[in-house]
Amino acid sequence: MSPVRRIPVLMDDRVTLPDSSVICQYLEDRYPTPALLPADIGQRARARWLEEYADTRIGEVFIWRLFNQVTINPFLWGEPTDQEILRRTLEEEIPQVLGYLEGELPAEGHLFGDVSIADVAIAVFFRNAAFARFTIDRARWPKTAAFVDRVLALPSFQKLRPFEDRCVRTPIAQHRAVLAELGAPLLAETYGTTSPRRGMMRI
Repeated sequence: MSPVRRIPVLMDDRVTLPDSSVICQYLEDRYPTPALLPADIGQRARARWLEEYADTRIGEVFIWRLFNQVTINPFLWGEPTDQEILRRTLEEEIPQVLGYLEGELPAEGHLFGDVSIADVAIAVFFRNAAFARFTIDRARWPKTAAFVDRVLALPSFQKLRPFEDRCVRTPIAQHRAVLAELGAPLLAETYGTTSPRRGMMRI
């Protein structure tokens, strides 16, 4: 369903959309309450920038470099971790990302009062990084660590944890059955396969 072979893809009664940022904007336009974008035009622009930074730079570092090297390559494809990429990711790229976030994130609460798309977009990558056994150095980046804790403690994230925790320990071929067992709202048919397929982007 995605011309670039990536997830997520949203299909509803009106459109099929294969990009997370576009999906979020569509959902915000179609279901404006509760709002995930601030009302103030300046804050709204900043929220969009932080979502873009998360979607591109944080995603590149934590998904395509850290998670891909530590988890996907060895356990899915049977390929060895590229130790130089991993070293550079841990010693150079992740500290650069965390240094930027430390200067942007609030010491308490959320970025714009209520939870926004920026809060969610940033925090999700650290949930993924936890599956690669990465944790934020709280002494070095205390605001970022506390911010991520607050966002991931939200009920919406906690509701997903049982699905994540089971799937991460379950072979791909059994994911659908496990999700059904846990009560996930599944379609009658699936576009998924029982074996993984490589996407177009590789690092």
